[in-house]
Amino acid sequence: MKYEKIARYLSAVLLLLFTLVLSSCDNSDDETQPEPQIENLEDGTRLTEISIANLSGLIGLFGIPELSDLADQLNYDIVGYEVTYTTTYLGEEITASGLVTFPETTDPVPMLSFQNGTIASNDEAPTNNQSEFFTFSAIASTGYIFVIPDYIGFGASSEYISPYHHAEYTGRAVIDLMKAAKELAVQEGYNFNGKAFLAGYSEGGYAAMASHKLMEEEQPEGFELIASAPASGGYDVKGFQEYLFGLETYDNPYFLAFVALSYKTTYGYDDPLSDLFQEPYATIIPDLFDGSNSGSRINGQLTTVIADLIQPDILANIEDPRYSDFVNALNDNSLVNWQPQAPMFMYHGTADVTVPYQNSVDTYDKLIANGANPESIQLIDLVGEDHNSGVAPYALAMLSVFNELK
Repeated sequence: MKYEKIARYLSAVLLLLFTLVLSSCDNSDDETQPEPQIENLEDGTRLTEISIANLSGLIGLFGIPELSDLADQLNYDIVGYEVTYTTTYLGEEITASGLVTFPETTDPVPMLSFQNGTIASNDEAPTNNQSEFFTFSAIASTGYIFVIPDYIGFGASSEYISPYHHAEYTGRAVIDLMKAAKELAVQEGYNFNGKAFLAGYSEGGYAAMASHKLMEEEQPEGFELIASAPASGGYDVKGFQEYLFGLETYDNPYFLAFVALSYKTTYGYDDPLSDLFQEPYATIIPDLFDGSNSGSRINGQLTTVIADLIQPDILANIEDPRYSDFVNALNDNSLVNWQPQAPMFMYHGTADVTVPYQNSVDTYDKLIANGANPESIQLIDLVGEDHNSGVAPYALAMLSVFNELK
């Protein structure tokens, strides 16, 4: 895809740029600053600086007319940090990580947390793939503190199995990084105005919606959720399972394997993976998710034929009480049983079959049925876009909406 080729080229240019400027980043501070109250932040390492001029030139390399508008919105140089912070997983306090980028200004600015799509290898984590993920951080130049979490299971927390599509752990890791970014802002002399935005694509869309839900439930001090823009996520996890079980083939079987392994780990189920998957897949799945394999490599070790991947009995009788642990986990983590208060803009490509467009339609309908205000919760079609091609139009539309609200 043209977009991916351009992104890879831009990432390579950025990597060179980061290498050149890294030596110029000075972590020292000649003036004595008051110590902020620290609860979540463990460490913030300054990595890179990029000027408006360089950002504008890099955006021009895309050769996409719509991105010229983004170049016109750049207002600040940006400074990027790698952050470690505390969050909670399986009842314990652990160290997680992510990237935080500040616009170089003391003016009050909002925070935008962007959650990336599904990854399976630790090398793909934002803090381990900085050249790619700092590409997105150009958004900080438009006037946001820009935050990207690694997710639990990657980066500083790579010893854990990622709680993939576990709503609470996913949302908490996002919000705790936002809290750490708020603390880092005080420590480094930046001015967060308290306004928060949430965005993300694919798994990131699920993470953005889970974070929206948790933020409204817990009302973290110092944050006002202005809006979220989740995109192309499998929010109705039970509905996604039903969709997959109704297919003959599916090109990304590792999604289902990831969910099953996540729930077995986070809930501590005794049920073996062989209740769900046929052999040899049931045996090899845990080792495939050791952090060394990409999703495409894991797909290559599985089968795309659903009837060969899934045990016949659960495929035909998933509602049988024998499978209640798995079904309950699917239902518990489906983001359909709540009523959003802050505005939410849901985007999804109408030609998407990887994460089906209908999943967003069903989720939207259920949220409205729960009492959500149809004037503030919108489902916005990315007409004709599939799962890959929807990324670019979503990102531009999301930023335009947020800029109007910030």
